[in-house]
Amino acid sequence: MTTERRDVDAAREDDAAHERAVYIISVAAELAGVHPQTLRIYERKGLVRPHRTSGNTRRYSEADIERLQTIQSLTEEGINLAGVKRIIELQREIDSLEDRIEELQQQLERRRAIPMPGRRISVAIVPLHTSGRFPWEVGR
Repeated sequence: MTTERRDVDAAREDDAAHERAVYIISVAAELAGVHPQTLRIYERKGLVRPHRTSGNTRRYSEADIERLQTIQSLTEEGINLAGVKRIIELQREIDSLEDRIEELQQQLERRRAIPMPGRRISVAIVPLHTSGRFPWEVGR
């Protein structure tokens, strides 16, 4: 297995662990620094969507805790919940666009590495006065 492949696999495992819903509402509230009822309000407003067990118990992941901390920080700065929701949506859109930019940059680098028929690899620009005479000027 290549080093790059191992790095990708490790990153996926980290993401999976980060998204694994393990915290019950009281623990999540304590970690986020809010009251459990506040988490219920955030869920009703669509700011967070905890995983539900088969018994309909809420479970929160590390990613959910980070989001709750962000929400708490923004509301402490005076932003209402509708504003917080919009900020989160915009941040998600920015992240998506940054991922797309990275993907396009990688495609561009791959294409630059492949020589294309009829494509010049490098071209030197030479001033006309140093290139000699044109064929039609030979007799002059």
